[in-house]
Amino acid sequence: MGAGGLAALMTFAAAMLLYVFAVKRSNMKFSPWPVHRIFFWIAGMSCAAASVVGPIAERAHSSFTYHMAAHLLLGMLAPLLIVISAPLTLLLRTVNVRMARRFTFILKSTPVRLLTDPITASLLNMGGLWILYTTDLYQIMHHNWILLVLIHIHIFLAGYLFTVSMVTFDPAPHKPSIYYRSVVLVLALASHGILAKYLYGNPPAGVPAGDSETGALLMYYGGDAIDMVIILLLCLEWYRCQTPHRSGRHNPAVNI
Repeated sequence: MGAGGLAALMTFAAAMLLYVFAVKRSNMKFSPWPVHRIFFWIAGMSCAAASVVGPIAERAHSSFTYHMAAHLLLGMLAPLLIVISAPLTLLLRTVNVRMARRFTFILKSTPVRLLTDPITASLLNMGGLWILYTTDLYQIMHHNWILLVLIHIHIFLAGYLFTVSMVTFDPAPHKPSIYYRSVVLVLALASHGILAKYLYGNPPAGVPAGDSETGALLMYYGGDAIDMVIILLLCLEWYRCQTPHRSGRHNPAVNI
C-alpha cells in the first residue's frame, strides 16, 4: 500500500469515527440515534474504501472487470448506504442552533436545488460514465494519478447526488414529486443499461473483448440489483404518501 492508499484509508477511517462521535454528541441532546444507521454509514465508507484501496482497487488498474466492481462499490452501493445513514440529519442534530440554521440556508439555496434535481444529477452521473467509457479517458486516467483521483471523486459525488435526488432520509427543501423522480429514474436506469450493452460489444480503448464483456455483465446485473433497492425505497415512499392514516400523520419519508 502506497502513501496515497494509506491517506485514503485514514480518511475513510476518520469519517467513520467522526460519525460515531457525532452520534454520541447528538444522543446527549436528543433521542437516541438509530444504531442501524451507524452500520449503514460504516458499510458505505467500507465500500468506498474497498474501491480505492486493497485487492479490488489494485486489480482495477489492469482489469476492466475489477474496475467495474470498484465502480459499483464507489458510485452506486456506497452512496446508497450513506444516503440511508442520514448524515445531514445527524449533522443538524450535532451542531449548535446558529450553525444548523446556516446549513439549512445552504440546503435551501438555488445551487443545491439545481444539483439535487433528478435531471441534473442524472446527467452528471450517467453523462460522466458515457464520457469515461466511450472516449480515451478511461485509458488515459490509468497513466495520470491526478486525473484518476478526480474521476474517482466525480464518480462518488455524482453517485451520491443521483441517489439523494431520488430517495433521501435527510431534510430536502426542494424535493420533487415522486412521479417526476420516477420518470427520471426510469430514463437513467435505461441509460445505464444501454451503456452496459454498448460496452459488451464495444470495449473501451485498451480493454480486451473478453474482459469488457465480463465487466459489462457485472455493470448490467450488479447495477440492476442496487437500482432495485432505490426503486423499492421510492415505492415505499409513494405508499406512505397514499396511506398517511396508517401512521396517523402525513409523513412521506421512508423510515429504515
